[in-house]
Amino acid sequence: MDKTHVNYRFRLHDETAEVMDLTLDGRSLEVDRACTDAPDWARLEFNQCPHCPLDPAEHAYCPVAAGIADVILRFDGVFSHDEVDLEVVTDERTITSHTTAQRAIGSLLGLLIATSGCPYTNYLKPMARFHLPLASEEETIFRIAGMYLLAQYFMKHDGGNADLDLAGLMKIYDDLHILNTSIAGRLKSATKTDSSVNAIILLDMFTNLVPYSIEERMDEIRHLFDAYLKS
Repeated sequence: MDKTHVNYRFRLHDETAEVMDLTLDGRSLEVDRACTDAPDWARLEFNQCPHCPLDPAEHAYCPVAAGIADVILRFDGVFSHDEVDLEVVTDERTITSHTTAQRAIGSLLGLLIATSGCPYTNYLKPMARFHLPLASEEETIFRIAGMYLLAQYFMKHDGGNADLDLAGLMKIYDDLHILNTSIAGRLKSATKTDSSVNAIILLDMFTNLVPYSIEERMDEIRHLFDAYLKS
């Protein structure tokens, strides 16, 4: 399978630039980033998620913390509402935006978290493969529901039971909320400024909203499928 390339370029308010070149393995959809020199706050036992299934004897570092450590260190002088010019280049397109640091960093962190190899974020890998930077709430709901329902299609064809009521999706996002809370706790101990912490909080606000609003939000886009429903 071909690799997927994503390039994030930040032009900060002081005209300095930060560039992150990411390559996702075509099969595992994980970013090949060694964590042997990750900071102490990325160690698994440091503020470990209460529901973490990993054993510190086998995993020295938290996959998520190790995966985002470089970004956290690079942006530890940037404040949440600093303005940035963001350019994201993927194999398919280039997206540019003038936005806040927390929103731009949050987009990058979302990709890195999804591809970190954490058992709780592995479910997000299909969206990482078709990464859409700075997606709106409506776009994200569409992508989340579409991803989950396509997974049910594959499960059904493999002889399993399809979950069309989205109960499993609610559980996935409940677990992600616990993870995000723990990661934010790590970052408060690791950073001087607030941009990375607030980027995680922004991601978590949406994560926490999904289990309670997805049915309502899906009703709002139901009309898009009139051609199917009326046939």
